[in-house]
Amino acid sequence: MSEKDPDKTPEVIDAEIVEEAPTAPVEVPEPEYSESGVPSFDHVRDRIEQRYTTSLGSTELAGLGGKEDVASLDKKIADRDKAAKDKLAEIRRAMREK
Repeated sequence: MSEKDPDKTPEVIDAEIVEEAPTAPVEVPEPEYSESGVPSFDHVRDRIEQRYTTSLGSTELAGLGGKEDVASLDKKIADRDKAAKDKLAEIRRAMREK
């Protein structure tokens, strides 16, 4: 049988009508600025907290936060440089001996 056969009846699909359930109203957040362009207190507080946490994070990433200060970090760098120079001198002495 061909699909365009006029004697063939189309297949009937049984369905029911479903009524829409009522939806809860969507709560719209308060705008960040008033109509006159003044920021809300919550917006200002959020921006200050965001900047504060960003500064804490960048300080921590730089290694300046916590118990260590700049002087102790400078001392660690100087100690590491001295250890590197000593190791290089040791390698040079060993190469001369051969």
